[in-house]
Amino acid sequence: MIEVQGVAKAYPGPPTGRGWGPWRRAGAPVQAVRSVSFTVADGSITGLLGPNGAGKTTTLRMVAARVKPDAGAVRVDGIDVATDPQAVRARLGVLSDARGLYPRLTARENIVYHGRLHGLDADTAAARADTLARLLEMAPLLDRRTEGFSQGERMKTALARALVHDPSHLILDEPTNGLDVLATRALREALRTLRDERGQCIVFCTHIMQEVERLCDRVVVVAGGRTVAEGTVSELLARSGCDDFEAAFVRLGYGEGHP
Repeated sequence: MIEVQGVAKAYPGPPTGRGWGPWRRAGAPVQAVRSVSFTVADGSITGLLGPNGAGKTTTLRMVAARVKPDAGAVRVDGIDVATDPQAVRARLGVLSDARGLYPRLTARENIVYHGRLHGLDADTAAARADTLARLLEMAPLLDRRTEGFSQGERMKTALARALVHDPSHLILDEPTNGLDVLATRALREALRTLRDERGQCIVFCTHIMQEVERLCDRVVVVAGGRTVAEGTVSELLARSGCDDFEAAFVRLGYGEGHP
């Protein structure tokens, strides 16, 4: 289970025009996240939905122990991220929008290398690469260099890399960005399998309403750095008074004044 309670995060503002180099003064802080709260149960998929600049990516980075919250708390399986970030990272598989594959390595080598970084021995990491290749239907890619891979092929490799250490939780930031229809469908099926057969706790952010409607058990709507709505798709439709989920999102995320 992932629990996010009232997290907030501000970044230093851009430097002012006065001074030079390291002596330039920082401007006013930029409040990326003001107060975001939600819970993701095991064996479920939760979508984090919001306008650009709403604070979704910063929130996921706090969950993944990559950014420390200024306020609030994040717990993964009851472990506080601020207190024991290493234990939290061991339970998480993270797929960010920047895939970060090594182009001169094969898909297999990328996956195994990441497994070794997580403390797996060489044989176990290699076996996990083969298992994930079957799960994600990417066996023909394993021994090809990732240089020149399509977006879908890169996504599958990056997802396998995130899963190599068998985490119980999965965090994905815009996972379908740039994917074609077939690659998107393949990812959707893989996530359903991870949820239904392995009971994984999955949270991802996206701008694609169709993905949310088809995949998510619950949805968290974030706007202005705050949680403004949370529930199932049907609950959010009822709350907004809309029949269309895109219209419901606009009303909940942007306010009544938007069409």
